[in-house]
Amino acid sequence: MTPMADSAGDDAAGGRPLPLSGLKVLDLGRIYQGPWCGTLLALSGATVIKIEEPSGEPARRGAKGTMSVPFAILNSNKQAITINLKEARGRELFLDLVRQADVVIENYGAGTMDGLGVGPDVLLAANPRLVYAAATGYGVEGPDRDRLAMDITIQAHSGVMSVTGFPDQPPVKAGVAFVDFLGAVHLYSAVVTALYDRERTGQGRIVDVAMIDTIYPTLASNLSAFYRDGVAPRSGNGHGGGALVPYDVFPTSDGFIALIVVTEGHWLSLCDVLGAPELADDDRFRSNARRFHNVVDLDAIIGAWTSERTRDEVVALLGDAKIPVAAVRDVGEVVNDANLHERGALVRVDHPMAGEIVVPNTPLRFRGSAMAELRPSPALGADTRLVLSEWLGLDESALDALAADGVV
Repeated sequence: MTPMADSAGDDAAGGRPLPLSGLKVLDLGRIYQGPWCGTLLALSGATVIKIEEPSGEPARRGAKGTMSVPFAILNSNKQAITINLKEARGRELFLDLVRQADVVIENYGAGTMDGLGVGPDVLLAANPRLVYAAATGYGVEGPDRDRLAMDITIQAHSGVMSVTGFPDQPPVKAGVAFVDFLGAVHLYSAVVTALYDRERTGQGRIVDVAMIDTIYPTLASNLSAFYRDGVAPRSGNGHGGGALVPYDVFPTSDGFIALIVVTEGHWLSLCDVLGAPELADDDRFRSNARRFHNVVDLDAIIGAWTSERTRDEVVALLGDAKIPVAAVRDVGEVVNDANLHERGALVRVDHPMAGEIVVPNTPLRFRGSAMAELRPSPALGADTRLVLSEWLGLDESALDALAADGVV
């Protein structure tokens, strides 16, 4: 990784600055949700200061003293400082930083910041233009506000696990931490929406994103089954609402592919590729509704065809016919994906604390501005002295005293 220019929003190509250039963000995020929101802000041009307790946030620590890979990939382009918010002097330092900041983001449990004496009301009193963004599991209000939440528990509580897996097997969680990242993306959108409002009104505000609130729309397909049949069953790799057939994962001679037929045009093209145009006139498969009622027969026909061919061959044949299809790839294949690397979505780096890894860039592309050049996630407290000196004008003797007292 080559260090970026001094300004986080500079455009190396000489075009327009990134949209959030000049914005100052204090990121108290932990684990996945808060940190990814902070990184999205940083990669959109903001100056993001990651604030941790002196021992570091839980996701930072890897094996044998290394930095964990999740921390390394979710905290690029930030400066890192430590402040002990349990100490009065630490809270004073934090308030001094808040007075110069535009945004504070945090994903502690509801009420934690209030308990520390630096809750949103205190911070907005110190800086009325501040956007205070809180991400929680169940919201800062409501009967479930005090429940602890992690990705898997929200998947369970939201109904996601009840519709994930196969009908004759227990419920399972999704293979990825999608709840955390849905929360992060919604938190980012709430922040930039509040900033837009601030441009019109001059006033900051508190924004609140609860992970549980972000999940219900993802049940859209399953809700169609619920309102039709009174129950939303687990459907394996099939469509959650039974609305599209074929829609499944099929075996090949060397792996698996995922296939979906959305339109009747796709269906007719599939019949041709299978070398069985007569299927289009087969009474069992004449419409999507009939295919739904005869899905076992149809899946067996398709599976027999795919099983005789390699994964890449099936993808090529169906793809050439403009049928939605993809290989079921493993993580190693994704890490080395040529398209993602060529587009700059993934960047291979030799991280000073995590080793050689592939890290994500932002999915947000702003035409006219170059993507921010990735900087490695920082060591614990790496920028404490620099930030407190530049932001608050503290000299070396004051910084030494703060360190000696365990404040930073």
